[in-house]
Amino acid sequence: MVIDGELAVETRGLRKSFRTLRGRRVGVENLDLRVPVGGVHGFLGPNGSGKTTTIRMLLGLARPDRGTATIFGHEVPRHLPDVVGRVGAIVESPRFFPAFTGRSNLRLLADAIGTPRDRVDAVLEEVGLSGRAGDPYRTYSLGMKQRLAIGATLLKDPDLLIFDEPTNGLDPAGIHEIRRTMRDLADRGRTVLVSSHILAEVQQVADSVSIVARGRLIAEGRVADLVAGQAGQAVRVGLASDEVAVAASVLGARGLSVERDGAALVVEGAGAAAVNRMLGEQGVWARELAPRQVDLESVFLGLTQTETAGESV
Repeated sequence: MVIDGELAVETRGLRKSFRTLRGRRVGVENLDLRVPVGGVHGFLGPNGSGKTTTIRMLLGLARPDRGTATIFGHEVPRHLPDVVGRVGAIVESPRFFPAFTGRSNLRLLADAIGTPRDRVDAVLEEVGLSGRAGDPYRTYSLGMKQRLAIGATLLKDPDLLIFDEPTNGLDPAGIHEIRRTMRDLADRGRTVLVSSHILAEVQQVADSVSIVARGRLIAEGRVADLVAGQAGQAVRVGLASDEVAVAASVLGARGLSVERDGAALVVEGAGAAAVNRMLGEQGVWARELAPRQVDLESVFLGLTQTETAGESV
């Protein structure tokens, strides 16, 4: 699906390989990535699918073998200096002084990059840390530490934020904090590009996604459209235990795909009404008929099930 409108990030034919003991291994292959301006864009894929490598190329930390990448229309890394002020990123865990307060840590960073100190309190408010700004960093929870890291990226007041697996190692409360922070940032007009393999979390926060496997783009689009495209293609049929085999035979004979799931069948190839009619004609009556629930994770698994993840890159 084409994502319409202005793009914050675009890559075309991006390729990156690495030298190994067995020769060269491709980390990213012919990648066409499009991230629309505004909202949260999920960059999804199994370990080894090339997400981090792609982000590193966007930030000038790795050079592609071929292909092009642009941020707000500026080719990178060639013209990265022209656009770097509009970009904030967390690729690795940032380091802060444990004994310093959250405010003091951000003031040191502000001084280092030439940002006015009065920007610090605005940033702390934006990431929800105003109430703990005077506490030592070592007393922060993992979620708070990650929010302070996000705050550090906001000191330049960037238009684009790039987060690589920002919820790794966090407990459910910390994941919720980061998810809410990303959503708030997007709602205030920023573009957030977040790589992740936690599909349920991404579905709750992302407006659009790109799904990659083995360095290649395999799907892109708005989350709602991708999920809707898979919905209604399968029906769950609940039956009496002694009728499951008969029903499977009846539906299979009609050319439908049938899988057993306990005392139920998952049927693909026809809607609920048609399945019910086929069974009723043979004197079999379903106790339950419902479209299979589809979420982003099931879409992702369906798209990547034939892909074999390699080493993390």
